[in-house]
Amino acid sequence: MKMLKSKLLDLKEKEQKEKIEDLKGVQMDIAWGSQIRSYVFCPYTMVKDHRTNYEVGNVQAVMDGEIDAFMESYLKMKL
Repeated sequence: MKMLKSKLLDLKEKEQKEKIEDLKGVQMDIAWGSQIRSYVFCPYTMVKDHRTNYEVGNVQAVMDGEIDAFMESYLKMKL
């Protein structure tokens, strides 16, 4: 009986791990060259999203949290 419980527990754990992996999706390494955006402060100001090529000239606004335009451009690209 113990062996059956153990096997069932292992099976349940495996199913949970698979479900979590499916929810996570593809994850990239955090490494040089894998950044999503570039921020240029000097000699001019610009923020560029490398996935969508969307650019904004107001770096301070983006630093203050105004990233809706970046999210919209990414969602449009995914459609």
